[in-house]
Amino acid sequence: MEINDLTPAEQQVWRAFATGAVVDFREGGDDEDTAEGALWGPERSIRATVLRALLLNGPRVPGEVAALKVRGARVTGTLDLRHATVDSIVHLSHCHFAEAPDLSGAHLPYLNLRDSALPGLMIARARVDGSVRLTRCRFSGVVHLGGSHISGVLFLEGAEFAAVPETGPVLKLSHVTIEDDLCAPGLRTHGEIRLDGAAVAGSVDLNDAQLHHPGNAVLDAQTLVVEGDLLMRRVEATGWVGLRGARIAGRFDLSYSRLSNPDDSALRASSCTIGELWLRKGPPLDGRLNLRRAQVDVLFLEPEVVPDEVYLSSLVYTTLTPHEPAERRLPMLERDAEGYVPHAYEQLATAYRRVGDDHAARLVQLAKQRRLRSTRAWYGRLWGYVQDATVGYGFRPLRAAVWLLSLLALGSTAYALHHPHALKASEAPHFNPVFYTLDLLLPVISFGQEEAFAPDGWYQYLAYALIITGWVLATTVVTGVTRTVSRQ
Repeated sequence: MEINDLTPAEQQVWRAFATGAVVDFREGGDDEDTAEGALWGPERSIRATVLRALLLNGPRVPGEVAALKVRGARVTGTLDLRHATVDSIVHLSHCHFAEAPDLSGAHLPYLNLRDSALPGLMIARARVDGSVRLTRCRFSGVVHLGGSHISGVLFLEGAEFAAVPETGPVLKLSHVTIEDDLCAPGLRTHGEIRLDGAAVAGSVDLNDAQLHHPGNAVLDAQTLVVEGDLLMRRVEATGWVGLRGARIAGRFDLSYSRLSNPDDSALRASSCTIGELWLRKGPPLDGRLNLRRAQVDVLFLEPEVVPDEVYLSSLVYTTLTPHEPAERRLPMLERDAEGYVPHAYEQLATAYRRVGDDHAARLVQLAKQRRLRSTRAWYGRLWGYVQDATVGYGFRPLRAAVWLLSLLALGSTAYALHHPHALKASEAPHFNPVFYTLDLLLPVISFGQEEAFAPDGWYQYLAYALIITGWVLATTVVTGVTRTVSRQ
C-alpha cells in the first residue's frame, strides 16, 4: 500500500506509529458512545488493511518504540492478523469495529481494545506476551480466546456480551492459559461463558457480574484450574454455574450472590477440589446445590443459603463454619435428593467432633439412625423405635438408667407385697425383692434369687416382662457403649 493511497485520518495514524504517539479522534471525550460509531464520518475512519500494514511492516524511527495507539476511530473491514507476529503494542481504545478482528494464532506483545464496540473477536490459539485489556468493551458477537496463552492479565471489567443468534458460548475461554489474573468485575453477559480446561495462575475476579442465560449454563468451567481465588461476590446469575472437576487452590467466594436456575441445578460443583467454599449472606439458591464427591478444606455454609434440594454424596470437608447447632444443620441432610446418604451424616458428625462439640455430634448420629430406620422393613422400624425410646440408639444412655430404675422400683414394690414361693424351701436364701428384680432385669449377673423363687399368676407375667425389657435395655446399652468406644 502506497502512502499516497491513505486518507488524511490514515496518514495521521501512519505518521504517529513510528514514535508510538497517540492519535485521538474523539470529539466528546470519554462520554462518546462507541455503539454509534457506524455514523462516524471519513475524518475518523481507518481501513483495517492500513492497520495490518502498519503492524506488519510499518515505519520505524531509530531510538523510538513503534506502537499503534489510536482512540475513537471507526475501523472498517476485517483486521486480519491470523498467525502474524507483531512486535509493537496494539492499543485501539474507544473504537468502533465494523467487522470482528481475527487475531487467531497471532503473537502479540500487548493488546488493548478498551471501551470499544465490536461485532466479535477471534484470538484463538494466540500468544500475548503481556496483558489483554477488553475493559468495558461491548460485543454483539462471539469472543473466542480458546487455547490462547496470555502472559499477563486478561481484563474484562465492565465488558458486555450481547446475546447471539447462534448456539454456543458468547465468551469462549476453553483451555486458555493466563499467567496472571482474570479480572472481570462487573461483567455482563447474555449467554454462556465457557472456561473449561482453562488454567489461571492468579485469581479470577467476577465480583458484581450479571450473568443471564435462563435454563442453560451461564458459566461452564469444568476442570478449571485456579491457583488463587475464584471471586463471585454479589453476582446475579440466571442459569447454572458449573465447576465439575475444577481445582481452586484458594477461596471460591459466592457471598451475597443470587443464583437462580429453577427445576435444575443452580451450582454444579461435583468432583471439585476447593480450598475454601463460601456460600453466605445471600438468599437461598433457587435451584439445586450439587457438591457430590467434592473435597473442600473450609466449607463456609450458612443454613439460610441451602436450597430445598441438594446432592451431598461423598462430599468431604475438613472444617464447617460458622458453628451452628446441629438442629440447624440437619435439615440440609434431609433435603438430599438421593435420600438417605450415611456419609453426609458421618461428615457432619466428624466436623462437630473436630471442634469439640460432642453433644452436636451425638445429635447428628442419632438423626442418622432415625433416618436409617425409615428405610427398613416394618420389623426393623419397630426395633428402631424401641431402641430410640429406651436409650436413643445408645447416644442417650441416661435413658437406660431411668428405665432400669423405674422397672426396679416397680418390680421391687410388686414382689415385696407378694413374695413368690420358694422352689426348695430348705435351700432357698432369704428373699430380697430388690435383688430378685435385679436378677430378672440383668441377663448376665445373677444374685441367686431368680433360680430359688417362682412367682405365679400375673406376677409370673410381670417377671417375663422384666426379663424381656432387661434384654432390650442390655442390648441397646452394649450397642451404645460399643459405638462410643469405637468413636474414641
